[in-house]
Amino acid sequence: MKHDDDLDIPLGKRTKVYRFFEILPGFLSIMMIVMLVVFSLISPTLGAIYLLIIITITLVKAVGIAVRTVQGYKEIQRAMKVDWHERLANLKEPHQSFERLRGKETEEFAFDEHVENLRAMVVSPDDYPDPDKIYHAVIMVAYNEGMETLVPTVEAVLKSSFPSDRIIFFMGYEERGGPEIAKCAEELKRRYKDKFYDFVPVMHPKDLPDEIKGKGPNLTYAGQHLAEYVDKKHIKKEQVIVTSLDSDNRMSEKYLDYVAYEYIVHENRKRMAFQPVSIFTNNIWDASAPMRVIAVSNSFFNVINTKRPHLLRNFASHSQPLDALEEMDFWSKRTIVEDGHQYWRSLFHFRGKYDVLSIKVPIYQDAVIEETFWKTVKAQFVQLRRWDYGASDVAYVGVRMVDKKRRRMPLWFLFPKFWRLLDGHVTLAAMSPIVAFGGWVPMIVNSQSRELLTYNLPITVSWIQLFATIGLIVTVFVSLRMLPPRPKKYNRIKSAGMVLQWVLSPLVAIMYQSAAAFYAQTRLLTGRYMENFDVTKKVVKK
Repeated sequence: MKHDDDLDIPLGKRTKVYRFFEILPGFLSIMMIVMLVVFSLISPTLGAIYLLIIITITLVKAVGIAVRTVQGYKEIQRAMKVDWHERLANLKEPHQSFERLRGKETEEFAFDEHVENLRAMVVSPDDYPDPDKIYHAVIMVAYNEGMETLVPTVEAVLKSSFPSDRIIFFMGYEERGGPEIAKCAEELKRRYKDKFYDFVPVMHPKDLPDEIKGKGPNLTYAGQHLAEYVDKKHIKKEQVIVTSLDSDNRMSEKYLDYVAYEYIVHENRKRMAFQPVSIFTNNIWDASAPMRVIAVSNSFFNVINTKRPHLLRNFASHSQPLDALEEMDFWSKRTIVEDGHQYWRSLFHFRGKYDVLSIKVPIYQDAVIEETFWKTVKAQFVQLRRWDYGASDVAYVGVRMVDKKRRRMPLWFLFPKFWRLLDGHVTLAAMSPIVAFGGWVPMIVNSQSRELLTYNLPITVSWIQLFATIGLIVTVFVSLRMLPPRPKKYNRIKSAGMVLQWVLSPLVAIMYQSAAAFYAQTRLLTGRYMENFDVTKKVVKK
C-alpha cells in the first residue's frame, strides 16, 4: 500500500519557514518574561498592569481547572459503574435490546445515548459491524524492563471483560534492550500464547535507516508485522482495533469492551482514535513527594481533558483501527513524542475529519521511581522534557497551515487548533515563574518609584495566589479519592504526607514543569533536536 510521505517530520536540515515555527515557542516563552521587565522599565504601572492581566488569566484558568477536575472525576466514576460488556452484547440484537430498554428511567452513564445507538442500528443495520467479529490487537512496547513490570501489564489485558480469544497480543521489544528482554518475550509467549488468540513477540532491529531511537519506530515495526499477521489469518483489518501500551500500563478490565462499543456505534469509526484516562497511580505510595505531586498533576490533566473534547489529543496509550493505521504507516518514526504527534498526523491524513473520543475509564501507569532519590529527581526531569518536546509539533502544524496545498482543511478550522497548541506550550514554560516572582519585578526595576500600585503589587499578587489555593484544595480532595488503597507496609503518617506534599506545588511547577518546557523549547530554538528517546526506567519496590 502506498503511504503518504508528506506526513513525516523532516530529518536533517529544515526549511526557513520550518525553522521559524521551531523557534516560535521558545521565543514567545522567553519574551513573555522579558516583556515584564521591559514594561516595568518603561513604566512601573505598565509592568504592574501586564502582570495583573497574566495573573488574572491564570486565576480564571485555575478556577476552570478545579471545576473540570470535579466534573471529570465524577464522570469517570459513573463510566466505571457501567457494564460495558453487557452494552456491547446489546448491539448483537439491537431490535430486542431497544424494545427492552426504551422508556426505561435510570441515572446510568450515557444510557439515553445507548438507547439511541440501538435505535440507529435497528434503522440501518448494514451500517454497523458485527460485535462478534471485532478483534482487539494490543501492542505492548518494551526496552529492557523485567518480568516484574511486564507480567502485571499482560495480566491486566487478560483480565479484560472482552473475550480473550479475540485479543491478539503483540510484544514489540528492542534489540538494543539486550538478551534479557528477548528472554522475557519468549517466556511471556510460553505463558500466554494459549490464553489469547495469540501472543506474538516481535524484535525491533537496532539502527534501521530513517529512524530515531524511540518508541515510535518500535510501535510501527510491530504494527507492520501485525498487519501481515492479520492478512495470514484472513481477518479483515477494519475489524481490528489496535491499542498501544507501554510496559507499565494496567488497563481497566472495562476498557476493551468500552472501545469496541464506541467503535461500532460511530459511523466515522475509521477516522477516530479512542483515548483512555491515563492515571499515574500504580506505584504512587512508593514514590517520593515531588514525584507524587507531578504524577497526580499529570493525572488531573488527563481527567480534565475528558470534559474538554476540543483539546483531547492522543496521549500515551490509545486505540485506533488497524486499517487507518496501515494507511498512514502507523506511527511516526522520527519523533520522540509519537503519541501526541499521532493526532496531527491523523488530522492531516484525514483532511481534518478526525476525532479523538474520550474513553472515560483509566489505564493506570507508574509514577517515576529510580534506585535512589537523586536518580529519581533526574529521571523525572528527563521524562517531562521528553513530553514537553511536543512543542516540535508547532512547526509541523505551522508549515502546513501557511501552505494551502499541504493544509488539507480550511484555515478557519486549523488555526484555532494551532493557536491552542502554541499557547499551551508557551503557557507551560512561562506562566509559573511569572506568577511566582513577577510581583517583585516592577518594584525592583523601579526601586525609587512610590506609585501605590507598584508598591502594593507583591501583596496584591499574594492575595490573588491565596484565592487560587481554593482550586488547590479541590485538587487535594480529589487526589485523595483517586488513590489506591494504602499498602499495609505504610502507616497513617504516609497518608498525611499525601496531603502535606501539595505545599511543594509551586516549587515543582517551576523546577520541573517550567524548566522542562524551557529545556525542550530551547533545544528547538537552537536547532539541537532531541532525537533519542530517553527511556524512563521502571523500578518496582518490593
